Amino acid sequence: MVEICALASGSNGNSYYIGNENEAILIDAGIHYNKLVIRLNEAGLDKSKIKALFISHEHSDHIQGIRGCSKKLSIPGIFSQHTFSKLKKKHIPNFHAFFEAGKPYTIGSISVFPFKKQHDACDPHSFRVEIDGINIGVFTDIGEVDTIFAQEFNKCQAVFLETNYDKEMLWNGPYRDYIKKRVDSNKGHLSNEQALELIEKHASTDLHTIFPAHISDKNNTKEKVMQVLASLKGKYNIKLTSRQEISEVVRL
Repeated sequence: MVEICALASGSNGNSYYIGNENEAILIDAGIHYNKLVIRLNEAGLDKSKIKALFISHEHSDHIQGIRGCSKKLSIPGIFSQHTFSKLKKKHIPNFHAFFEAGKPYTIGSISVFPFKKQHDACDPHSFRVEIDGINIGVFTDIGEVDTIFAQEFNKCQAVFLETNYDKEMLWNGPYRDYIKKRVDSNKGHLSNEQALELIEKHASTDLHTIFPAHISDKNNTKEKVMQVLASLKGKYNIKLTSRQEISEVVRL
């Protein structure tokens, strides 16, 4: 049985759990160790099964807990070499390793497939994770849907998929214009409508579970996300994520 859960998802911290009966990995460590363990316990997930921590890019909401989590769980942080080179000393873990885009990285029975994505970081990556024959995508912080992303998305049975902003809320909201332009650019984030279009155009017939993720607290609401995705109800199992608490644990 495969278990997946968003331990945190939002601009104040991101971390995603993927595991089976024997081992697990985390994608990103945007929350500190103590909070991570509290949320693992709330979810009924065993921290001792976690064998590695993959980092998508160097923004603080993805790395601020990396050093403590790596040390206290005795697991490596795994980065692209360019992302690792951008870390401040306080974020560098005692244990680390490197992945390369397009090359699978194996942790026991778990295979991680990193690929480059469009975002305003030095070397950002998304991940497709294959475990027990199931493919799970962790697809957040993405400015646009390119060919590689669409192909990787099409392989998945379950996805953590960015639905970051509502376009009207963004452009009428409190952010400065240059931040609005960044969010809405091809190096920014996916809107609710872009996420829906991706699903409608590129989902395989095997896709069954969608976690709308990285939902902005200033430029979006969970209600708006679900309104946009309303046409998908009944076809997919849709589970919202949160910046304040764990998502539901889905068992596949």
